[in-house]
Amino acid sequence: MKRIRWTAILLLLPLLVLAQADLKKLDAYFSKAQKEWEVPGMAIAIVKNDKIIFARGYGVRELGKPEKVDEHTLFAIASNSKSFTSAALAQLVDEKKLSWDDPVQKYLPFFHVFDASTSADVRVRDLLSHRVGLGTYSGDLVWYGTPYSRGEVVRRARFLKRAYPFRSGYGYSNLMFIAAGEVLHKVSGKPWEEVVRERFFVPLGMTNTVTSTNDLKSKTNVATPHGESEGKIMTFPWYNWDVMGAAGAIISSVTDMAQWLRVHGNHGVYNGKRIFSERQSRFMWTPHNSFFLDSTAHARMPERNFSGYGLGWGLMDYRGRLVAGHSGGYDGMFSRMAVVPDEKLGIVILTNSMTGITTPLVNKVLDAYLGGPDRDWSGEALVRERAAKKKAQEDREKEANKRAANTKPSFPLDAYAGTYGGAFYGNAEVKMENGNLVLRLLPNPELVADLSHWHYDTYEIQWRMKFPWFGNGKAQFLMDAAGKVVEIKLDVPNEDFWFDELELKRIN
Repeated sequence: MKRIRWTAILLLLPLLVLAQADLKKLDAYFSKAQKEWEVPGMAIAIVKNDKIIFARGYGVRELGKPEKVDEHTLFAIASNSKSFTSAALAQLVDEKKLSWDDPVQKYLPFFHVFDASTSADVRVRDLLSHRVGLGTYSGDLVWYGTPYSRGEVVRRARFLKRAYPFRSGYGYSNLMFIAAGEVLHKVSGKPWEEVVRERFFVPLGMTNTVTSTNDLKSKTNVATPHGESEGKIMTFPWYNWDVMGAAGAIISSVTDMAQWLRVHGNHGVYNGKRIFSERQSRFMWTPHNSFFLDSTAHARMPERNFSGYGLGWGLMDYRGRLVAGHSGGYDGMFSRMAVVPDEKLGIVILTNSMTGITTPLVNKVLDAYLGGPDRDWSGEALVRERAAKKKAQEDREKEANKRAANTKPSFPLDAYAGTYGGAFYGNAEVKMENGNLVLRLLPNPELVADLSHWHYDTYEIQWRMKFPWFGNGKAQFLMDAAGKVVEIKLDVPNEDFWFDELELKRIN
């Protein structure tokens, strides 16, 4: 018997050494990538066969300070929170307290979108698969830094325009996930944060995970957000996202998130205890919304043949396996997670930067375990990101060159002062201060900008506070046939918050 045991160990030894060598190789690759991408700090965990086989931090929590990132450092996971919301609803389906095909208005009678027939037909699973008909990120300014409650944010969705026919397209919608969180609240009798804490954080031992920036006061091992402003990496304060909790408010570490990967890798089972049914696990990973995979995307990853969205999860095939995953973007922090259920493999990457490093590193891990070639995913992505930044700078310079020289505004400055607003967002004020115009978007007291004349009746927006998502923009004052200023149109170039959606018609 002893001889057989030693023989078995000797046969397994090469495989054990190989696995250890692969992890060392991945570790070196992660470290190199972190420096090349100029990411201040990040943490990575890998789960295999229901065990954490790798968990490590890289870099520092804050630029210029010595505290290192480790596997317990807290980061915002942002939209990776969506999988918690869908899983909580899945539990209610298991408990027969809810059906995926229940009309949303059954629980939220005030729920309305762009037309009455669509509003009546939107089902719970529509909220979780980005197919209601709203455009990607449409309406996000209504929760960003405003005093509106979750219910009020959902109510205001009715004023947004339809981007595509109901269930006939894809528009990534945080507002619809906020609505899903309100459905969860209504059915369970508890707010979203209490539900995810009781149903997931506690039973999975996610003791370090919180749902609000207010909870960070008692924490010490916390990363600082970083972003780029005027070509330099700088720190940003933690920004409160409580209102959009169900869409992206969770703050966690890679060791805690590894527990989340374990339960999903086991189709709902954690340490022998069933958290949600296998049926619901597979239902969340069913493509409820399919994406067109164009030739450029296919050429970049030829082993992928489909891409779609389930319920709180992005989905694709890769080297013959299903890969479920998600990304997250917060003010100064990007993250990504992925699960390959057939391989019981999970990866989570949390960073305190806003770069594209997470996807190539996930792909590197996938190849390491699914038999891919030794491809430099990080290097390829970094070349693309640098090219994109260069093009963005060139576009800004071209825009500046369009400025018409030697023009004057149509009216004295005080003629532009007044209150402007609309039903969706609320009011804005333009006032004279020290001889200059100042714009205030009243729902968010931090959105204050000095206006300097650009050309004609267009003014440059210069925000008094720096934001990681957007920089300066333009405010165009429109007039009616009688020559009276009646409206403002905002143009703030960025990829997340659509200022041009705001209706700002003159009130007085």
